[in-house]
Amino acid sequence: MTMRLTPYLMMDGNAKEAIAFYEKALEAQLLFSQTFGEMPENPEFPLPEAARNRIAHATIKVGESELMFSDTFPGQPTQIGTQVTICLSTDDPAKSRRIFEALQEGGTVVMPLQETHFSPAYGIVTDKFGVSFQIYTEGQQHQ
Repeated sequence: MTMRLTPYLMMDGNAKEAIAFYEKALEAQLLFSQTFGEMPENPEFPLPEAARNRIAHATIKVGESELMFSDTFPGQPTQIGTQVTICLSTDDPAKSRRIFEALQEGGTVVMPLQETHFSPAYGIVTDKFGVSFQIYTEGQQHQ
């Protein structure tokens, strides 16, 4: 049996923008994307025109992991919070710095990327979409 946890980001109409941002910031690759308008039509539930171009489901590959997306329907609320954060791990401090700097564009630095007792480069950033990332670099700090 295979089991895997995959973060799934619910966006408020800006999933396409977020995917493009993460493709660049995280060096991600788009694996699949489908809008609500590209899905088979259901005559019992007509699709509102405003939902047609929103993402129904998308998946990007980030390193060895996947990140999934969907937009909500127009008027359907989304909630931004910090109960769940995405921890992105690398073994290269320079790569961690590049990712951190890319994610902070238009976002907020919660904890600057810095050397800690458990990592040579660790920091927390909330990006411009309200998604919180912990950037963790594997390895010990230099003594």
